[in-house]
Amino acid sequence: MNISAPFVKRPVGTTLLAIAILLAGASAFLALPVAPLPKVDIPTISVSANLPGASPTTMATAVAMPLERRLGRIAGVTEITSESTLGRTEVTVQFDLDKSVEGAAREVQAAIQAAGGDLPPNMPSRPSYRKVDPSSAPILIITLRSKTLEMSDVYAAANTVLAQKIAQVPGVGQVGVGGGVARAVRVTVDPATLAGVHLSMEDVRTAIGGATANLPKGSLGVDRWQAIGADDQPLDAASWKQVIVKWSVADNAGIRLGDIATVTDDVENKNVAGWFDGDRSISLVIRRQPGANILEVIDRVKELLPELSKTIPPGIDVDIAIDRAGTIRASVHEVEKTLVISIILVTFVVFLFLRSLRATAIPAAAVPLSLIGTFGVMYILGYSLDNLSLMALTIATGFVVDDAIVVTENVSRLVEEGVPPREAALRGAKQIGFTIISITCSLLAVFVPILFMGGVVGRLFREFAVVLAVSITLSAVISLTLTPMMCAQLLRPMPKPNVIARGLERGLDFIVRGYAAVLRVVLRHRFIMGFVTIATVIATVWLYT
Repeated sequence: MNISAPFVKRPVGTTLLAIAILLAGASAFLALPVAPLPKVDIPTISVSANLPGASPTTMATAVAMPLERRLGRIAGVTEITSESTLGRTEVTVQFDLDKSVEGAAREVQAAIQAAGGDLPPNMPSRPSYRKVDPSSAPILIITLRSKTLEMSDVYAAANTVLAQKIAQVPGVGQVGVGGGVARAVRVTVDPATLAGVHLSMEDVRTAIGGATANLPKGSLGVDRWQAIGADDQPLDAASWKQVIVKWSVADNAGIRLGDIATVTDDVENKNVAGWFDGDRSISLVIRRQPGANILEVIDRVKELLPELSKTIPPGIDVDIAIDRAGTIRASVHEVEKTLVISIILVTFVVFLFLRSLRATAIPAAAVPLSLIGTFGVMYILGYSLDNLSLMALTIATGFVVDDAIVVTENVSRLVEEGVPPREAALRGAKQIGFTIISITCSLLAVFVPILFMGGVVGRLFREFAVVLAVSITLSAVISLTLTPMMCAQLLRPMPKPNVIARGLERGLDFIVRGYAAVLRVVLRHRFIMGFVTIATVIATVWLYT
């Protein structure tokens, strides 16, 4: 049975098949996302809880420990770590790699609900959780600075304008605002003053809570009723100073908040600040959605920045502090350049040995086609253009060219013996077909086991192994279809060799004679060579262990 016969006899159909593979691979290449590394799903959940005013020790004992006890009972948990700071606790839970992130999130949510009775009752809100994606590092950080506005005003512009607009950009997953906090009114109470008017901190807290609540004011009317509305929400320090904490019947006057405390316009947290290039700044930390093309997302955001800058108050300078597009493009382009150089060098070496432009054109077409066709499979599998996948294609270049060279050389030998090119392609492909399949299977047997590696490293190199295996398999298919057809159409008996060709031929003959001499020595001392081989294997295992 000759697998290549239908393709050799139908050159037009074979050419169209090759063009289809080329177009599909090229289209997939343009649509593939670009990333520094493959996407690795590591089931990790982060649980955070807040208790304003609590010390780190209190957060660790009263909040973190109950959460850890409940989360530790979930099946598949491998590690739990917690970090407690002033008023905040964050617990990170890692699961087995075989556990789905969605399933882990549901079980964490159930554990949080079960731990509700063990947590302090005065927590302002229930603990929350989020899925941690190790590949979701910030792709772009934008800073806002101003020499004329307060940082609270800059923060408001960043949080209410820029962050909202950037979050609407396709591919943007999350926009965080850092380096500043929102505006607030700070109330500093003197305990001695409180004691002098027979008040406590609880009285002050109750008064502030009552003034903050936006309660219905009632309605008026007999036949037709109208709701009473009043804008009585204190918005600044001057308004808060007028809030009555207690009414003094004896003096027939109220004790106002400004009488017993220092009320100032401030920010929520004075300990939060950011700097860029020596100046106070507010940062917008932008992360992408899973699977989005990092470079496209960054380009969209940067194109939108000039228009967004017009929507914020004048006097705010917008700068880009960190842009991952440059490093990612540089690393990917470096691997792409290496891949192109590899193809050029392989083609040049093939030309040196075959000494024919027609014969060289066959592997020169088969190698890029095998690699470009791999992009189509990568797109179907949801892979990305990253350093590992491009490295796999670079390594595959050496394997891919072998199949084309073996077929081309065998058919070329038959043509030199006087066999017509079409008959030589049919006969040569049939002779070498089993060899091509054997080479492909042996190479797959080396790289496919990488798919079964465990741990994070196994997940990371899974895409590497699949890309390499796909390119090798596609190379075998092309070598049994397109390559014999091209041999039948392009190969002709070689003309009389010129001076350069004769020089190359003498050089190759010298190498062959040297190899034959070494081979004769090896065959005369087979037992010694067998002993050396076994000793080398044993020494290698001993040194490795």
